[in-house]
Amino acid sequence: MQATQLRERKVSIYSQAINPPLTLIREKERRQTYTRHDQLFKELIHTFFQEFLEVFFPDIHEAIDFHTITPLSEEVHTDLIEGDTRRLDIVVQVKLKQEDALIIVHIEPQSTTQTDFHERMFQYFSLLYNKYKKPIIPIAVFSYDENWEKDQFTLGLSEFQILTFNFLSLHLRKKNWRDYITSNNPAAAALLSKMGYSEKERIQVKKEFLRMMATMELNPAKQRLIYGFFETYLKLNDEEEEKLMEEVKKMDDAEKILELPISYEERGIKKGIKKGIERGKKEVALEMLNEGLSIEFIAKVTHLDREEIEALRRK
Repeated sequence: MQATQLRERKVSIYSQAINPPLTLIREKERRQTYTRHDQLFKELIHTFFQEFLEVFFPDIHEAIDFHTITPLSEEVHTDLIEGDTRRLDIVVQVKLKQEDALIIVHIEPQSTTQTDFHERMFQYFSLLYNKYKKPIIPIAVFSYDENWEKDQFTLGLSEFQILTFNFLSLHLRKKNWRDYITSNNPAAAALLSKMGYSEKERIQVKKEFLRMMATMELNPAKQRLIYGFFETYLKLNDEEEEKLMEEVKKMDDAEKILELPISYEERGIKKGIKKGIERGKKEVALEMLNEGLSIEFIAKVTHLDREEIEALRRK
């Protein structure tokens, strides 16, 4: 009996070794997906920090002197005893216009529902204040579909309240995309893809996005950044693209839209947009390097190999 049980146990261990639990695989995939979203939002908001605040937090934008922006270290010690650290998404030091004072703006995009996120924001706030000893404006950007979030963390006993911590929040799915199409703002254009729209409105959202792109004077690197972000979250199928192109051709600014240096060729749709693919990928990659974008992001949106991008950077 013992020998049989031992053999069964060995078979069970071997089976688990070659067939790991699906939950572990899903957790790894979820973590990789979260990291990808995190990086996309970080690249976008870092590049268009001023424009992001202008369109979504105008009061803060009005108070800041943007000539004094200084990116700070995003690394904080989350466990002082064990020495664990975590990199926050965006931490920037700026000066106020009306006061001779420096403040810190911390922006944390959140792409998945986490019931303890509000507590985590308080922990980040505490660690940042302990590190820099300056006033902090904490902002959370929620991009998940679920209608759940908290922007306050409280700590207290039944007899009295000890602490109440509030942070600013932007829940993109609660925003009506129509409210932003006249803003001529690159951050708003990219984030249209994560706002509240129905399935029937997908083509119209993309059309307004292209119209916004045609009115903004941006270099190819920034255009590709915005376009790559938008396409990640709102990608039309071939039939929808054909319908979109028919509608675009009827627009007053159709010529400008069709000349946008964006990668329609990646989807094999070339009708009426031959001018849009004249710019080489290496030229765009070089522009993105000059803007300080990461090699990982450039490789994703240009489909160039890392080695090619590294060579461009060395030159």
